[in-house]
Amino acid sequence: MKRILLIVGGGIAAYKSCELIRLCRRAGIEVTCVLTEGGTHFVTPMTLAALSERQVYTTLWDLKDEAEMGHIQLSRQADLVVVAPATADLLARMAAGVADDLATTLLLATDKPVLAAPAMNVRMWQHAATRRNVATLRADGVTVLEPDEGAMACGEYGPGRLPEPPAILAAIEAALAPDRRLEGRHILVTAGPTHEPIDPVRYIANRSSGKQGYAIAAACAAMGARVTLVSGPVALPAPAGTTRIEVETAREMAAAVEAALPADVAIMVAAVADWRVEGAADQKLKKSQGAPALSLVANPDILANVASSPARPRLVIGFAAETERVVEHATAKRTAKRADWIVANDVSGDVMGGDANAVHLVTDIGVETWPAASKAAVARRLAERIADAL
Repeated sequence: MKRILLIVGGGIAAYKSCELIRLCRRAGIEVTCVLTEGGTHFVTPMTLAALSERQVYTTLWDLKDEAEMGHIQLSRQADLVVVAPATADLLARMAAGVADDLATTLLLATDKPVLAAPAMNVRMWQHAATRRNVATLRADGVTVLEPDEGAMACGEYGPGRLPEPPAILAAIEAALAPDRRLEGRHILVTAGPTHEPIDPVRYIANRSSGKQGYAIAAACAAMGARVTLVSGPVALPAPAGTTRIEVETAREMAAAVEAALPADVAIMVAAVADWRVEGAADQKLKKSQGAPALSLVANPDILANVASSPARPRLVIGFAAETERVVEHATAKRTAKRADWIVANDVSGDVMGGDANAVHLVTDIGVETWPAASKAAVARRLAERIADAL
């Protein structure tokens, strides 16, 4: 079993460390927590101990532990040291080599890799001093993740939010078991829904959240691939190490996919709308005019077009979201679209928008049924399967 030492810094995002611990343990990673003095103002040692089922350490001056040089043992017994949230102050002290509390002493004493997930106000993240500190840490070999962009507790908006726990977990797993078999490969991934306008304020869409596609993009990037992520409208940050191209409609997605070729692998995860409104209205349709008669026309078949392209990737993978006869429909789709693989799942429950998935991998040699798992775990398994095939 892999083990991490999780240092929880003193920021409002410290509450997300609870979810991170839960995800790590579900992934089979043992977690030992160190809670800074600032961190105790946001989460309690009891909470972290209950989630990790291990003692939580808060002070350098625990006589029982320090009689046996406990801080040295803590710094060496884990396979990876994770700092989340890594506040501006904690990053500055790490960069300067300060060792004035348990967390910084452990960081200075460890001989294991260190991963930091920053979280702070946008101005603090963009400040020259923080940028210098991050550059110093990266030059020292520390993996410093890019923060997410969005609304903050302080009311401002911009980069500085702690990456979401599933993204941090993906980075942890990549650091614990670096598999770079996709290095040098270009992988094209589509994700999310498309929005097909009815008028300037209404559109046809579906329930896709983009979570599975984004997890696959992150897993491929973690294995060293150059990933182009063509994304419909979703509320997700771009995974680290990917190039995201944002689109809205199926036609825009088709054009972006074509422009992204050639690629070694194309993974068409997006839930593309099959139809669009012919002649969408230029102005908002009024209720007083009565129910509109919408004429629908077919959208481009992106998967089939990629599979028949002169620049056809070596491996073309499609997704089939079904509500009945899942394997049967997926098998027929693989043949009709000329795809190499189809990943099929039953979306009659809460899969769309949820965090878990159970899939069938349909190939030319048969069907593999994978048990239900987190979407991140499904993504890692698919990325490993792709690496095996290449």
